[in-house]
Amino acid sequence: MTGVARAEQAGCDFDGLVREHQGMVFSLAYHFLHDRGLAEEVAQEVFLSLHRNLAAVQSAAHARFWLRQATVRRAIDATRQRRRRPQVALEEVPEPAAGALQRDPMLGEVLRRLIAALPEAARMVMVLRYQEDLDPAEIAELIEMPLATVKSHLHRSLGMLRQKLARRGVGEP
Repeated sequence: MTGVARAEQAGCDFDGLVREHQGMVFSLAYHFLHDRGLAEEVAQEVFLSLHRNLAAVQSAAHARFWLRQATVRRAIDATRQRRRRPQVALEEVPEPAAGALQRDPMLGEVLRRLIAALPEAARMVMVLRYQEDLDPAEIAELIEMPLATVKSHLHRSLGMLRQKLARRGVGEP
């Protein structure tokens, strides 16, 4: 029996995996990269890699883990490759003119920019925690980082976001 036949026998046919997980793969790449075209390229590369490695997929749960891990790695690689693109410094992010309301439409954009300015590892931890709703132990396993480091990234990043938002007058009532 071939590797592809074993994967299909385990319920891991390529077309089904693409249909089931394309949204998750694209969403994870997009929320990390904030570039639709680049996220589409990353997703395409991830699924091409899945097709080449389908025989190694042991189950549907393994496929989901494998796809997340491949997406994380490809997104980080894509970020490193596009270093030539200038980044916006946190100090250059304009402050809202008026005080924040409970449902401020600008808040989402401000948070997106603040998160985009985080270092790669901290940004990926934040995306996996709050976009993919993974717990710190799952994140540690997925990106092969010590659990304490994941928790440290979360703690520092949240503190920095609270501090930056407080300076802008956006805070908890």
